[in-house]
Amino acid sequence: MPRVPKKVLIFIAGLLWISVGMFLIKLGYNWFSELSPIQITAAIIIGLVLGSIISYFGFSKIAIKNIARINLYEKKVCVWAFQKWTSYLLVAFMMSLGIFLRNSILPKYILTPIYFGIGFALLTASYRYFLFLFKR
Repeated sequence: MPRVPKKVLIFIAGLLWISVGMFLIKLGYNWFSELSPIQITAAIIIGLVLGSIISYFGFSKIAIKNIARINLYEKKVCVWAFQKWTSYLLVAFMMSLGIFLRNSILPKYILTPIYFGIGFALLTASYRYFLFLFKR
């Protein structure tokens, strides 16, 4: 397994959160063509509010815990150690749930704010990783 310094793990985690956040927002944006202007506006507003709440009460705290855990490592560690192994199970579950939701009969006007919200939450909470890196 490739081994990297702790700073690289923190950078990888932040980059991954930004990437997934932008991916989810793009998925929601792709559904705009199926929505009315009012539904688009509502999806954006609800997504931003939902994302802010999820980011503040959930993802930012997870990022802080991840940073603290990574800081306990000594020198170089496995490149996959940017999150706990149990988190990989959660990621697999969330990806499966996302695939299920996208292929479900749920209307896109319901899915769009959910995808926007989670994407926005990941995007905004990722700043914790970069704030830590640039403060040092």
